[in-house]
Amino acid sequence: MQILGRFLGMAAGFLMVLASATAATSDGHFRGWITEPGVEPPSYAVTEPTDSNLNVDVVVLLCTELAGRRSLELDLYLTDEGRLAPRGADPQALKDDPRVELAIDGRVFPAQLLFADDYAVVADSTDSTQGQALQVPTLSSGLLDAMQRGEKMTMRFDLLDRPAGEPARFDSELVVDLASGRSAIAAVRRCAQHGGQHQVAR
Repeated sequence: MQILGRFLGMAAGFLMVLASATAATSDGHFRGWITEPGVEPPSYAVTEPTDSNLNVDVVVLLCTELAGRRSLELDLYLTDEGRLAPRGADPQALKDDPRVELAIDGRVFPAQLLFADDYAVVADSTDSTQGQALQVPTLSSGLLDAMQRGEKMTMRFDLLDRPAGEPARFDSELVVDLASGRSAIAAVRRCAQHGGQHQVAR
């Protein structure tokens, strides 16, 4: 599924953030969450999983806009050009109806998994655009509250086909540190609540 309404220039800014962050660390990875530089409110915050057996490079909390209405989603940017998958998995074994759930400090949030050109989208709700039938994937206020106040989020995925008769189960997961991202998450939430244009921070 192609997600519409992504902010122009986001990709260039995103790469700039990653370059500056990784340059500051000895192992090529960055710590915590980093928001879009020089913009208030920021339209995204990015972090790396603290643990994962998936081909996921970074997790992005993104503020999108469609028909003048803003919403938030979680994007998983991949390490390769294939589909979201457990590392080392046979691409032919990926199922057509994958599942995902999010667990934050023991509280579980069922969610949906959508795919775009080079990333996957995780959302637990939809939002109807005014005057249109299009359902936009978004994050619920309950999930966002839990993210902003939580310590750790675990995303569990059911991505692989099973032999006939074998029950479905989660076969992969990634972990995100939330405690280090509370201010960044709060800042991107302001983007969704903000009706005007983004302003250059002074």
